[in-house]
Amino acid sequence: MRLDKYLKVSRLIKRRTVANEACDKERVSVNGRIARASYEVKEGDVIAIRFGERTLTVEVASVQENAGKAEAAAMYREISPGLDN
Repeated sequence: MRLDKYLKVSRLIKRRTVANEACDKERVSVNGRIARASYEVKEGDVIAIRFGERTLTVEVASVQENAGKAEAAAMYREISPGLDN
């Protein structure tokens, strides 16, 4: 699944267009490298998203085409919340 779609389906980012823009502005990295929206997400990937001063880091637990609110939270595991210093 494409990175922008994964971010939307997992509800890490609300809209796919916003996820696409975040990738274009180099705010999303996968496994330590800046990733494009077309990156194919796999289980075990570590995704870091910068929201201003805050960086959210998650590990991909599963990849699903569609997910309800309950399943969306189970698609990833948060690694390190908080400020990036």
